[in-house]
Amino acid sequence: MAGRAHIPTKSSALIAMIADEDTVTGFLLAGVGNVDLRRKTNYLIVDSKTTVKAIEDAFKEFTTKEDIAIVLISQYVANMIRFLVDSYNKPIPAILEIPSKDHPYDPAHDSVLSRVKYLFSSESVASGRR
Repeated sequence: MAGRAHIPTKSSALIAMIADEDTVTGFLLAGVGNVDLRRKTNYLIVDSKTTVKAIEDAFKEFTTKEDIAIVLISQYVANMIRFLVDSYNKPIPAILEIPSKDHPYDPAHDSVLSRVKYLFSSESVASGRR
């Protein structure tokens, strides 16, 4: 099937996290954490000392690893690298923006929601419904 993304058929896939300490800790307690043989983790804890370059590098690493199916990123962190998040267009791993304790969710900045709205608006225009 041309144009379809190939989804690996492994028995398991990981969820990666880029968020503040409280958010990452909550997901780690739920069992999302992983450390591979090279001592690389599937999460990045973002605090006031974390550079934008480190966030960009983690995003690029997580979106290119074959064993990651979903990247959860706090919306305020995604805003720091908005150009990367908005330009990412692969279905796997899926990028999901989530709220954090100190930064509430803002649907106006959610790239996935804006793409869905765009698709539905162009579908409704194409079919004559409005």
